[in-house]
Amino acid sequence: MFWVIVLIVVAAVLAYRFRVPLLAKLLGQDKSRIERRLNQRKD
Repeated sequence: MFWVIVLIVVAAVLAYRFRVPLLAKLLGQDKSRIERRLNQRKD
């Protein structure tokens, strides 16, 4: 059970670190467009 939790945490961290290329692939958008959209929400 412990290893399942560790795997979920690692997968979440990796998805966060690589969210721009992952979203670019999933949505079929340019990486630069997604970076701009993500940066807008921080303001």
